[in-house]
Parts: sequence; C-alpha cells; structure tokens
Amino acid sequence: MTAENYPLPSTLPSATPGLSFSTLSGQDLPLCVRQAQILALTGLDGIIIDCEHGHFSDDQMHNSVSAIAALGRCPIIRVRGPQPDLLKRALDTGAHALMVPMINTAEEAAEVVKFSKFPPQGLRGQGLTLPEYMKSANETILTIVQIETSEGVKNVDAIAAVPGVDYVFIGPNDLAMSLLGYTPAKGDEPVFVDAIEKVVAAARKHGQWTGRLVNDGPQAAEALKKYDK
Repeated sequence: MTAENYPLPSTLPSATPGLSFSTLSGQDLPLCVRQAQILALTGLDGIIIDCEHGHFSDDQMHNSVSAIAALGRCPIIRVRGPQPDLLKRALDTGAHALMVPMINTAEEAAEVVKFSKFPPQGLRGQGLTLPEYMKSANETILTIVQIETSEGVKNVDAIAAVPGVDYVFIGPNDLAMSLLGYTPAKGDEPVFVDAIEKVVAAARKHGQWTGRLVNDGPQAAEALKKYDK
C-alpha cells in the first residue's frame, strides 16, 4: 500500500475527520512493537509515535512504523523539533505523516516543508528510497505543524498559508502554559478560547485541517464537531 491508500491521508480529499492515538514508550523493542500492533488493531485512522516526549530509540521508531503500516493504519511520527536531521530520520522510517512541535513562524514551517519534500519541492535527501516512493512521497506524506505558544497563534495565518503544510495541530497544554501560565486550561478562559478559534479559522481559510489533543471520548466527540470542515 502507498500512503494515499491509508485512512489518515485519505481523509483529506474526502473531507472526513480522522482519529489518532498518541503513544509513549518506555518498553523494550518487542513490547514496543506489540503495543503499536494492539493500537493499530483498534481501527483508529492513525497512531502517533511520540518521539518528542516518549522514549523511542531509532529501532523502536522504525519497527513501530512497520508494525502500524502492516495493519493498514497510518504511522505518524512526532519528532523532537524541526532540525533537518530529525526530520530525515523520521521520514526514512516510511512514516506516513510527520508532526513537528513548537512551530511559531511561517519561516519555521517553510523550513519543515523544505526538508520534508524531495526536489524540486524541497531538499530531502534520497538515501536508499525506491523511485516509486519518491514519485508519490511529496504528495502523500502529511506535514503537521503544532501551534503551542502565543507567538504561534499570532502567526498562525501565515503558518497555515505555507505551501506543503497539511495539518495545523493545537497543543492545548503547552498553549495553556504560554497564554495562561498554568495547565491544563479549564477550557472556558476567553484568551484560550479565542486562540483556539483563531487557529481553526486560519486553517479553514487556507484549506488545512485542524487537529488537537483530547483526553477522553466526550472531548473527542466535541472536537470532531468543532473542527470538522
């Protein structure tokens, strides 16, 4: 299967909301892979392999991607930051989506896109990738940028306008710390609500999807209604 045949990339043209699960790992390799397989069997559209806060080695990252993809789900890697070497390592696993935290400016978003795309759209190195993969990767691998600070909210319209950005993802806990000085947000603070609405509006304006972290079923149902374009 190519990435466009998997559930999460397919939600973009079909305008269907997607659901993913974020996983942290402190397990050894066999348990890490088994955890990925169990989550993939739930039927969620994607599984986020959290290499920002999780304890994933390169072996765990690679094997988790393979385990998730083999079961027809979308492996999403959240990297530690926007550095090109981190993006390259994550993409070379065969991940179907790349999530990059703490994007605060359009320039930062453009750098992520540049090092996530093969020429002529970007500067991603070839490595040992197959020609068929290179033909489709630029169009099928999702680039997800996270808005987690007041600066990111201020610049979100320009960030969402960057060609090659597919998803704008709200990090509510870090955003609450930036805006309110505490976390989690109660959810009804005017400055927090306004920030969320600004992110959603910017994404819709530029034809992007919006995502956010939720902690339970009712929050997920509410988010689906709010962010469904």
